[in-house]
Amino acid sequence: MTNKYLSYGAELAPHVRALFTRVAWRYDLVNDVMSFGMHRRLKRQAVTVALAGLPRAPRVLDLCCGTGDLCFLAEEMGAGSVVGIDFTLPMLAVARKRRNARKHRTRLSQADALRLPFRDGAFDVITIGYGLRNVADIPAALSEMRRLLAPGGRAVVLDFGKPDRALPAALYRAYLGAVMPAMGLIFHGDPDTYAYIPASLVRYPAQRGVEALMRKAGFDQVRYEERLLGTMGINIGEMTP
Repeated sequence: MTNKYLSYGAELAPHVRALFTRVAWRYDLVNDVMSFGMHRRLKRQAVTVALAGLPRAPRVLDLCCGTGDLCFLAEEMGAGSVVGIDFTLPMLAVARKRRNARKHRTRLSQADALRLPFRDGAFDVITIGYGLRNVADIPAALSEMRRLLAPGGRAVVLDFGKPDRALPAALYRAYLGAVMPAMGLIFHGDPDTYAYIPASLVRYPAQRGVEALMRKAGFDQVRYEERLLGTMGINIGEMTP
């Protein structure tokens, strides 16, 4: 397994950009196959958590938006405005194609999650799905999210988790170890293409670590919800009204 995804820092960004540039046009198909379609249900659950109980028509920002799944769900579920940002242009190209085909209103732009071009308190909801693992500086990304949240706003992070129990953890590692090389070989002719997923999980703090980092970043009412025996986590942080 390649080790280029094992450390944080500026050197991570070009590797992540190169990877997602390569996989962009098959990203949704591979996710469907790899998760048996479960990723779509998890994304819907995350957006439901993000919007629950907030005033009507909140302003939503989706970070590392990829091909736009969370953006379009937020729009369909009542968001007043939605902005999606990603720093990989081919992923945004797929998102724009999907947006135009569905006649969505989501604004899509290229930007870095660590340096976002928005004023303080500009959004009521910030989501990030399967993207926090890939940023070069997780604490900085969370601080930026907190800066952009309006009072009473909510940030939601959906990503891979780390199960507490030994058996689910062992099965989870075995599944990733077997499926990731197969997906890379079948869809890209290279078994190392998706090696970044298990590699990124080595350094990713997962649901409990992200909870601690959100508290440190200054979020209120910080908590997490687990899915699929803890193999997936939804982290939530809010801003006091």
